[in-house]
Amino acid sequence: MFGYYLQLGLRSLKRNKALTTLMVMTIAFGVAASMTTWAVFHAVSGDPIPQKSARLFVPQIDNWGPERRGSDGNPPEAMDYADAVNLMRAHRARYQSAIYRISPSLVPTKAGQHPFYAGGHAVFGEFFPMVEAPFKYGRAWTATDDAQRARVVVISSKLDDKLFGGADATGKTINLDGHDFRVVGVLDRWNPQPRFYDVTNSSHFNSEEEDLFVPFNTAIDTGMENNGTTNCYKSPDEPGFVGLQRSECVWVSFMVQLDDASKVAAYKQFLDGYARKQQQAGRFNWAPNNRLRDLKAWLAYEKVVPANTKTALLVALGLLIVCLVNTTGLLLAKFLRRSAEIGVRRALGAPRREIYRQFLIEAGMVGVAGGALGLVLTGLGVLGIGWVMPSDIAALAHVSVSLLALTLLLAIVATALAGLYPTFRAAHVRPAWQLKSN
Repeated sequence: MFGYYLQLGLRSLKRNKALTTLMVMTIAFGVAASMTTWAVFHAVSGDPIPQKSARLFVPQIDNWGPERRGSDGNPPEAMDYADAVNLMRAHRARYQSAIYRISPSLVPTKAGQHPFYAGGHAVFGEFFPMVEAPFKYGRAWTATDDAQRARVVVISSKLDDKLFGGADATGKTINLDGHDFRVVGVLDRWNPQPRFYDVTNSSHFNSEEEDLFVPFNTAIDTGMENNGTTNCYKSPDEPGFVGLQRSECVWVSFMVQLDDASKVAAYKQFLDGYARKQQQAGRFNWAPNNRLRDLKAWLAYEKVVPANTKTALLVALGLLIVCLVNTTGLLLAKFLRRSAEIGVRRALGAPRREIYRQFLIEAGMVGVAGGALGLVLTGLGVLGIGWVMPSDIAALAHVSVSLLALTLLLAIVATALAGLYPTFRAAHVRPAWQLKSN
């Protein structure tokens, strides 16, 4: 009977091509709008390191006090230099790293290449295993390198391609801000989205890989200034980068790895104990007001997912609902126009379940056709999302097999739902009334 109902449905759809086209286009546009915005929302709201995000934490220390806190009572989003260094010295986590953004000038060794600014971060050697950064060549620097302020550097594969043609660059030298740095490692392609390890000092989404990473202490020692966000409640007492380090200005990000609940509790106690020691030393004159958020909570707190993507998704879902309501009305009109046909079938003994089956199959055919057109429109929508979204965010949305399958499934399910009420009305047509009227 399924094949027979397919034939009946095809004949019915051909009988009124204008109405059929209108229903197919309504479903296609509603589904395409929803899936295009879903592709963007899914890309920007994903977990950048799902295997480890529950074990990565961002501590916050209140070094400004209640008079300078925000209305929500939270401490500053970053740390000052003194607190970051003190937490590194205490080393209460398995892995930890102070982080700040740098942009040193790089002087290529090849003739004909001009100096340029290389973007990156100053970090500690523990940063790399903590964020599971993949290496193509070499390795991260050691704790001894951190302590001795060694002039070493880890570069990206993109920078390796630019400077050394993609060859193994370990052991080679690059010049940063007039200082020679030895390459100890080359990262493989690695550009997590969002850039979770320095949310405060970095743009959340970036289509370009970072160029390099240098030791935190070395960057301080060679005067590589902060190229990220700096927040101060008063100007530093001393000028320049040294003055920034001796001030209460916040500009250093911090991340730790805590592997279980007991270590999380212990680290919270350590932060409160540290704040109390600062209070006893006369630096703070307020009670501890610290925070320790895991990575997903931190990304939510920082509102990493752009608000306009959420709004666009809600609008698109609203459009889909409107399209379904319109499709329901069109199917209802189409099915009830065939009341005489339904009455004859019921009078000849066709049970209601067969009427349900026939018209749901016909609605499903509209869904398949709408889904096929929706696939094309979704692909075009994803390719053109850069017209309405920032390019870095638009670059994250891709047409994938899973997206296309979900688009087709949504079209069929949505049309089936839209066809439930019209089918119910069709199945409850009273044969006697229809036979009398005819």
